Amino acid sequence: MPPTPTRQQQPARAVRADAPSGSVLYRRRAAGLLVILAALAIVALFSVSFGANPLSPAEAWRVLWERDGSEASDIVWTVRLPRTLLGVLVGAAFGVAGALIQALTRNPLADTGVLGINSGAGFVITVGVGIFSLSSIQGYIWFAFLGAAAATVLVYLIGSAGRASAAPETLVLAGVALSAVLDGVSTFLMLIDEETFRALRAWGLGSIARTGADETLAVLPFIALGLVLAILLSGSLNSIALGDDLAASLGTRVVRVRVLGITAVALLAGGATALTGGIVFVGLMVPHVVRWFTGPDQRWIILYSALASPVLVLAADVLGRVIVRPGEIEAGIITAVIGAPVLIVLVRRRNASGL
Repeated sequence: MPPTPTRQQQPARAVRADAPSGSVLYRRRAAGLLVILAALAIVALFSVSFGANPLSPAEAWRVLWERDGSEASDIVWTVRLPRTLLGVLVGAAFGVAGALIQALTRNPLADTGVLGINSGAGFVITVGVGIFSLSSIQGYIWFAFLGAAAATVLVYLIGSAGRASAAPETLVLAGVALSAVLDGVSTFLMLIDEETFRALRAWGLGSIARTGADETLAVLPFIALGLVLAILLSGSLNSIALGDDLAASLGTRVVRVRVLGITAVALLAGGATALTGGIVFVGLMVPHVVRWFTGPDQRWIILYSALASPVLVLAADVLGRVIVRPGEIEAGIITAVIGAPVLIVLVRRRNASGL
């Protein structure tokens, strides 16, 4: 008869039994990554194909590789390809900013739109346009960063007043209230001087159609820096999820992580808002969906969000072009229509209060 395992041997067997589950999770994450990349490639091809003058995906694919000077080639290369690349850029920015703010606040209901960060950037831009007569993205990009950072700090301070940390519902209420105030003041300023703010009214709807390649290139370094910061912070964010005290005991510099995290959010949300006027709910929906596949590891959540969020933005943009052709509905309106019911469902979920 084989000897009975001792008490000391049994935990080792349990550890070995758990090992395959880790490999299964890794394979699931890798498979999910391939699926997202495939979806991104497909929706990007649709983005360069559909519009007021639709092309077949096969024709669009051909002119992407053979720029022959035809009308189809001009449409793809001068209009739709820059628009598609902009959608990828701002989608990644809004998605990663949402994942960051959720991790920093340990609030699964956080999002740059819901918490008023986009509104903060838009409000300061509006003030800058009114006072300094700014007329280009290169001119007001710094105002967008300032507004996004100020709104992030202000919402957190309001939501956590008198407590060590803010409850998820309190942060959402503070963000919604701040958004209402800032949007109301911005609208008031636009109404009393319609000529000065004429361009901003269309900009604030959340469109990726009105921004040129030069403006995108001007903001690209800032968004790229924000993405790099997010990747570098992703490991520390796993410790933050355990609580500030435990994170500090594990060697995480909590204050530095939060400051750098807010900086990254300001760069991402501010830069993307300067380009598009703000596309809401992307940073709320996508991190939630990808968390079902990745688990709580922030490194995978941020990577998935950076790739999956452009899929949502481009899909919304293509849908807005198709349903009212030859006109368009802005991508920000489509994501708002989808995202509002999602927010209601998340608020009503009993386990929506923690990550």
